Amino acid sequence: MTFLQQDIQYLPGVGPQRKRLLNNELNIFKNDDLLQYYPYKYVDRTHLYAIKDLSPTMAHVQVKGRILAYETFQMGPRKQRLVAHFSDGHGVMDLVWFQGAKYVIRQYHVGEEYIVFGKPTAFQGRINISHPEIEKVADVQFDNLKLQPAYITTEKMKTTGLTSRQMGKVIASMLEKMPKLSETLPPFIVNSLHLMDRDTAVRAIHFPQTQHQLANAMQRMKFEELFYIQLNILRYASDQRRKYRGYIFSKVGEVFNTFYNRYLPFELTGAQKRVIREIRKDCGSGRQMNRLLQGDVGSGKTLVALMSMLIAIDNGYQACIMAPTEILAEQHLATIRDFLKDMPINVQLLTGIVKGKKREKILSELLDGTIDILVGTHAIVEDTVQFKNLGFAIVDEQHRFGVAQRAKLWQKNANPPHVLVMTATPIPRTLAMTVYGDLDVSIIDELPPGRKPVNTIHKQENQTVSLYDGIRQQVNEGRQVYIVFPLIEESEKIDLKNLEDGYEHLQRVFPEFRLSKVHGKMKPVEKELEMQRFVNGETQILVATTVIEVGVNVPNASVMVIINAERFGLSQLHQLRGRVGRGADQSYCILVTKDSVNNKSDVRKRIDIMCETNDGFAIAEADLKLRGPGDLEGTQQSGMAFDLKLADIAHDGIIVQMARDEAQAIIDADPDCTNPDYSLVWRRLAELKKDNINWGAIS
Repeated sequence: MTFLQQDIQYLPGVGPQRKRLLNNELNIFKNDDLLQYYPYKYVDRTHLYAIKDLSPTMAHVQVKGRILAYETFQMGPRKQRLVAHFSDGHGVMDLVWFQGAKYVIRQYHVGEEYIVFGKPTAFQGRINISHPEIEKVADVQFDNLKLQPAYITTEKMKTTGLTSRQMGKVIASMLEKMPKLSETLPPFIVNSLHLMDRDTAVRAIHFPQTQHQLANAMQRMKFEELFYIQLNILRYASDQRRKYRGYIFSKVGEVFNTFYNRYLPFELTGAQKRVIREIRKDCGSGRQMNRLLQGDVGSGKTLVALMSMLIAIDNGYQACIMAPTEILAEQHLATIRDFLKDMPINVQLLTGIVKGKKREKILSELLDGTIDILVGTHAIVEDTVQFKNLGFAIVDEQHRFGVAQRAKLWQKNANPPHVLVMTATPIPRTLAMTVYGDLDVSIIDELPPGRKPVNTIHKQENQTVSLYDGIRQQVNEGRQVYIVFPLIEESEKIDLKNLEDGYEHLQRVFPEFRLSKVHGKMKPVEKELEMQRFVNGETQILVATTVIEVGVNVPNASVMVIINAERFGLSQLHQLRGRVGRGADQSYCILVTKDSVNNKSDVRKRIDIMCETNDGFAIAEADLKLRGPGDLEGTQQSGMAFDLKLADIAHDGIIVQMARDEAQAIIDADPDCTNPDYSLVWRRLAELKKDNINWGAIS
């Protein structure tokens, strides 16, 4: 057994009791786990401050001086505050303890010289530090002051003495015993990219001597993390391409041409034409297509999907489209049937609510080839659903599905069908490379002709009079309005406007208009009835929760009002805005926030970004930077299930690209993974796949 595989209980300062604590609290079992328990920040211990220069706005500081005197203040029957007056000869500050007074007085003596370290705050005009770290000056090597690592610890750990500082001591003792780490990257990568060697990098990440050394260590370890993720994704994609021959769609025939010449509702944009050409090329290449189609809300992805499915039908194959919700599946069905009009194409719907004889009939007609296009939810991937000849499969809003569900589509035929993954959630490039790294990417970056960009306006709650005047004007001109609330019923814990109160209030404000109400707790039949009233123009204002985020298409709706917009993420605001601007009229998105939005807050940044741009990719990039990849909707399902310990997709884009380039070069040079020049990387990848990383979710 290697040193890194040994049980942590045998390390100095651990033992059986702390071992159990580390097992339960941090999932640390062996030395290697502890080695990868990296600091979450570093505190600069390289500088000594003068008391006169301290301010409450500063982070942690250290000061050299003497304790002048102690004072004790009663804070209640059994509570007291201990204050030590501390001077560096040029100023005086207070050191404060709320517990452990006897220990402090016994340990730290008046008149002796100490180094104190902590976060300065102000109390009654004096600088003070609560519960400082204190060391005798005689014990401090001033030529060895450095960056001090800070480790995340839990309450249970702290109560048993396993503080951040104690964890640092345990890790330091482990590093002293640890033999030199073997290299996990080949020399040609380390040398060409001027990377630090692994052993030095790991030790420096825990105990860096300088900021420069820390930066170099971080770059090395982030690169390694991202390199093996990219290598795994690209190898997977390469294996799939070589393993599976794709069905060859050799012609564009009568079905496609009839639709194109007689039923196409409007001229395709240049972007739509480009994407269809890319799909046609893939489907005629003899290899199985796996392509991601990104397009903003309203950019015409569904039309591209339909025309791609018509090519499959022309070549004797069936097609399917899988949506994440029944509402969206029904919307796709209605849209496709509306596009096709009286063309003899059999399009059917399969969701969880399709049961009994109707379901049996659909399953039978899929098997005998009567059905050309199946639209449905995840019900499509159930084992009982079998096709005669599925050649083209579309997954809409991939971030709502796990990769395992996408893979199930492949098993519907002897050869897997061509797969087109669609999303209206623009994905930042670095995230796409990591989450959807096995897919080729197509982008629709133009809106259909006649569409005008939505004008986004920020209003505060005290401006509702002008807001209501604007809504009244739009409705009087014949248009319709969405008003979205974040909650259904009032919450005692969060001070938010709620849909029920809001609906009653709006009925009083607009007695001359008809209103609909839609939320997620309504029965599907009721929800559909209310939605249909709005779609048909029977009601002018739809009051709703975010249930309308996807699957609603009302070209006559020109205003989207979002109440408590500060409670929504950027991507969700953008999705909601996409419900308007679908007709020829100028449309508006009104973001209503509390009056007290701080100009420096993330809320203000989100609102400003929404008002400045309609570009979904710019918004997605901003969202990634503001919130991080782990917070973006659906990333856990779609491939971010692995644990990035150091790399940050939002800020390490250059390293992601470097890692991908190096991984691609190795795949190109050694597609069979047999070249001895690359044995080190294949061996390391195999080791990582045995670990707890959810590699299956990545690919």
